[in-house]
Amino acid sequence: MILCITEKPSVGRDIARIVGATASRDGYYEGNGYCVTWTFGHLCTLKEPADYTEEWKPWALSRLPMLPPKFGIKVIPQKSVEKQFRTIETLLKQCDEVVNCGDAGQEGEVIQRWVMQKAGCDRPVKRLWISSLTDEAIREGFRNLRPEKDLEQLYMAGICRAIGDWILGINATRLYTLKYSTGRQLLSVGRVQTPTLALIVQRQKEIEEFVPKDYWVLRTLYRGVWFTAEGKSFDSEEKAKIAADSIKDLALEITDVAKKSGREAPPRLFDLTSLQVECNKRYGLSADETLRTIQSLYEKKLTTYPRVDTTYLTDDMYPKCGPILNSLQGYQEVLQTIRGKKLPKSKKVFDNSKVTDHHAIIPTGVRLPDNLSLNERRVFDTVARRFVSVFFPDCRFEQTTVKAKAGKTGFKVTGKVITDPGWRVLYASQSKDNNTGGDKTEGNDEGEEENSKVLPEFSKGESGPHTPGLQKKTTQPPKYYTEGTLLKAMETAGSTVEDEDMREALKANGIGRPSTRAAIIEILFKRGYIVRERKSVKATQAGKDLIGIIREELLKSAKLTGIWEGRLRMIERGEYSAQEFIDRQKELILDITRTVMLDNSNRRVTTVTPIEQPPKGSKPVRKRKKAADK
Repeated sequence: MILCITEKPSVGRDIARIVGATASRDGYYEGNGYCVTWTFGHLCTLKEPADYTEEWKPWALSRLPMLPPKFGIKVIPQKSVEKQFRTIETLLKQCDEVVNCGDAGQEGEVIQRWVMQKAGCDRPVKRLWISSLTDEAIREGFRNLRPEKDLEQLYMAGICRAIGDWILGINATRLYTLKYSTGRQLLSVGRVQTPTLALIVQRQKEIEEFVPKDYWVLRTLYRGVWFTAEGKSFDSEEKAKIAADSIKDLALEITDVAKKSGREAPPRLFDLTSLQVECNKRYGLSADETLRTIQSLYEKKLTTYPRVDTTYLTDDMYPKCGPILNSLQGYQEVLQTIRGKKLPKSKKVFDNSKVTDHHAIIPTGVRLPDNLSLNERRVFDTVARRFVSVFFPDCRFEQTTVKAKAGKTGFKVTGKVITDPGWRVLYASQSKDNNTGGDKTEGNDEGEEENSKVLPEFSKGESGPHTPGLQKKTTQPPKYYTEGTLLKAMETAGSTVEDEDMREALKANGIGRPSTRAAIIEILFKRGYIVRERKSVKATQAGKDLIGIIREELLKSAKLTGIWEGRLRMIERGEYSAQEFIDRQKELILDITRTVMLDNSNRRVTTVTPIEQPPKGSKPVRKRKKAADK
């Protein structure tokens, strides 16, 4: 008998139907030589401190840091979990072979292997690795099952992530709570959540300390067009008026007219983070709402695997794209533009070297049901429209730059005309701020508008009267993070990046994983460290105080945390030692513990997390979260 273990009952039903296991039993299906059972996500977790020794049950500074010589796992102590685990344990003893059908990613690998390990699995194991849950994809996956050893490094990276989070999260949370909290209130510290909070606090500090300054820009009106003085701004209105008066009686001469044709390629396909950014900007969806929605679309077989960090497709997906396009509902009219033409195969879309576990998020071509929620329809349309756009021609435009001078003062104006919208026809009905998938919240909207205006014809050498004028401006502080811009900052370890190629390069050292970033942000909301104000994400006083009290830069630096994330990715590729990663985390918490213990100040932080009655024999502390605290 072949035992298939999926990650969810719904996926178990689909796989059971396809392999012919049609007889329903308590906790599994059987038939045709197969049994199909499932986990409920995590059935096992890393042991908690008290599971190793009773000495670690009470929260006490004298017992820190807690570093088990060997980490162990346990079944989560819940009746439904324990019952399902016993079902899997029994089936493992009866089967001849196991197929791991967990979600095809790092977390899915850890979830399933921990269950098999805890149940004492000694049967040969193969891996089902698929990017969508369509019947065709599942059948193809079963025809091409992978040896378990192929995913060994992915599993090791997942273990290192969990252990690293335990070492830092469990110890640092106890350390800072016992040393600095008021009334033994929980101060939650984690490998990813703390540098994420630090990003928000730092941005807020920059805004609060920002001192606006007025300045004046010299412009002049010629033939109905405002030209702006090049490199000229004035810190006082008086100086600006003197400059304007000095040229008002001089003719303005056109010194150069440069026309340049340009093209703008379609935006890249979506990875999870860029999809969350786009849906936050366009629809105001939180990162968690977008993740839950795209996960639902995946489980309904409408889109491919969502927890991905690549914007590329593999070469073998190219012949499947035409049929997917033809099956999309609601896009047939616009698709007439490319109907009958060979689909382009751009390196910006198809590149095997940029895909590891899964390709970018795209539609599967399965017909949409009528009962989708509003959010599901919105997110699906966002994914589908982006997928269609990558096969459209580039947007073509003509840019004109006109330079002029009045006396010794140089002026310039730039205009841009779209000559062929290309892929932009797909976004014609949407606002200009949302039509490319790029994030405009950090950009210069005024510059965007100036570059897009249409100019009359100018000739080099022409001249005439003009009307100088002054434009008063004020320096602006950086903008508060939205969930979208915060996700981008996490992805690039705090760097503000608009260029797609640079964004791709920085992903390797981003903080967190695409699948966990939304959860990290939600944790910060739940623990009272950040709040939403309209679309802005702001730190509470508790959040500010917590970051202020942490003097250990390694704990709150996004860049340093990004380096750790980079090492985890290297472990996935077999380029870095798992043991060295864990040893470094142990060294780090030892150093942090020593530093905090030597702090003789009387600093304190008050939080707003709800109090929970502690276990008998421990000190009263605030509610503790999962052991592997990120």
